[in-house]
Amino acid sequence: MSSAMTSLSWPQIMRLGLVQAAIGAVVVLLTTTINRVIVVELALPATVPGFLVALHFGVQLILRPRLGHASDATARRTPWILGGLAVCALAGLAVAASIPIMARSPGWGIALAAVASVVLGAGVSAAGTPLLALMSERSDASQRAGAAAITWILMIVGIIITAATSGALLDPFSFERLMMIAGGIGGVGFLVAWIATIGIERGARPVAAPSQASAAADRTFATALHTVWNEPAARLFAGFVFLAMFAYSAQDLILEPFAGIAFGMTPGESTALSGTHHGGVLVGMIATAILATRRGQLRHWAAAGCLASALTYTALVASPAVGDVRYFRLVVLLLGLANGVFAIGAIGSMMSLTGDKSDGRAGLRLGVFGAAQALAYALGTLSGAAGVDVARAALGSPVDGYLVVFGVEAALFAASAWLALRSASRDSATTVFTRQGDLLPAVLQS
Repeated sequence: MSSAMTSLSWPQIMRLGLVQAAIGAVVVLLTTTINRVIVVELALPATVPGFLVALHFGVQLILRPRLGHASDATARRTPWILGGLAVCALAGLAVAASIPIMARSPGWGIALAAVASVVLGAGVSAAGTPLLALMSERSDASQRAGAAAITWILMIVGIIITAATSGALLDPFSFERLMMIAGGIGGVGFLVAWIATIGIERGARPVAAPSQASAAADRTFATALHTVWNEPAARLFAGFVFLAMFAYSAQDLILEPFAGIAFGMTPGESTALSGTHHGGVLVGMIATAILATRRGQLRHWAAAGCLASALTYTALVASPAVGDVRYFRLVVLLLGLANGVFAIGAIGSMMSLTGDKSDGRAGLRLGVFGAAQALAYALGTLSGAAGVDVARAALGSPVDGYLVVFGVEAALFAASAWLALRSASRDSATTVFTRQGDLLPAVLQS
């Protein structure tokens, strides 16, 4: 790090974490409320929102590295972050505006929603990638793991607050209310990002423009990627990340519609249910971060989270037969807790498997794991939604279609548990957090 560039303080890192929370708040409206409205209120196939979310993730696979490289060539990261948030806010409003059009003319409404989803993915890429670059280049090595943990948790907090607030405001449901909520979330998100980034780059040296050697660097990227992919440990762990995130994301678009169809929940109630799930994830992550610093290897925590998720999906399959909405809400909360356990084991393993290397390719390894996650999300959300439609058509029952997909997710998480034992880190969380200088476990243990 150049001496001309001062390091971020922890309060500044917290502020940048709020920017990530703002991005998550805008995106979650598409994957929760709007998804449910398309399937339940408009009675369209679940493949429709699955296609929209897949577009949102798919465009990020292309634009994240491109826009990150473009931000390298400019003097500041902040304009990219705020510009990306502005695009996210407008795209989120456009997706909401497509819903009443979809109700009158499905073809035109889906076309507008598809364009808006692509623009939303572009906005996330423009804001999120420079944000992570700013945190990376302005943080000391001892801060980076803690910064990542803080950012992750604040993003989940933002999602929980958004889901709970929009759920409370959405009843009684109307298209006008949906658009007002989407506009409000986008506006508040941009305002939070603007306040959070004020003066954040003051005193920093400008980001260096790419040198004439950039063309050579582009040529060597393929060689470096080939080297990393040929490492059995990296390839096996990427496979674990893909399989587990595929299983996790497959429920992302079907849980709320299932709540409406199987238990008669209103749009507001099912949106609040998403907040329950993410609340469970947050509690599971914090509790596991505390316990994992005291005992057990990270691979054991990752495997335990996957196995608990498999068992919870099995309980979800039984929920219509039980017929009690309280049981259903409890299962959703337990699912979140299990997912949080899995997340800490996976994130800790990712830190361990990259931090041990000294060949300068830690970022590339994280990029490989991140690409596996993004691909899993794009395919998982689309496959989960399409799987519901196929199973529903084959079985002649809307509820049974969802239960088949939940059962497949249980099997995938069980397989992920076995793969975690083979691929995730054998280190203890204490070893990794101490080596990486992570702030979060120290705070949790104090």
